Amino acid sequence: MAVTTERSASPSSAAHTPPDGPTTQSTEQLRYAQLLDWGTRVGLVVLVASFAAYALGWLAPQVPLQRLPELWQLPVGAYLQQTQTPTGWGWLALVHKGDMAGLLGIAILAGCSVLCLLALVPLYRQRRDRAFVLLCLAEVAVVVLAASGLVSGRH
Repeated sequence: MAVTTERSASPSSAAHTPPDGPTTQSTEQLRYAQLLDWGTRVGLVVLVASFAAYALGWLAPQVPLQRLPELWQLPVGAYLQQTQTPTGWGWLALVHKGDMAGLLGIAILAGCSVLCLLALVPLYRQRRDRAFVLLCLAEVAVVVLAASGLVSGRH
């Protein structure tokens, strides 16, 4: 089922209006766009709220602000050791710390496309469009594998 949306007749959009009239968007496009819109809004709210909590001192930081100048000059391994900061997904255990809480918003923003793609699978499956089901699942697998840290360039 296609949904029709009207474009505005403003001068700036006139060059982009197709000559045959309104633009038609598929159910899949609308579902993806709506979920992406919500995911980015949630991620942004979490990012801003966590920064505000950190900046206003509502959440104690993992690394005290006054120690940062001395720690910034260290190699990353020494920094992680001295600050007892975990690598990989270990930050989740410290999400209650002010300087780590912002990572939750970043993770939501980085991962919201996974939810969008998974929401398309039932639509494509219902249409028996196996190619798109497989493409959506493959994209999800790539993002999840990349986020897992299992595949990394080791030096």
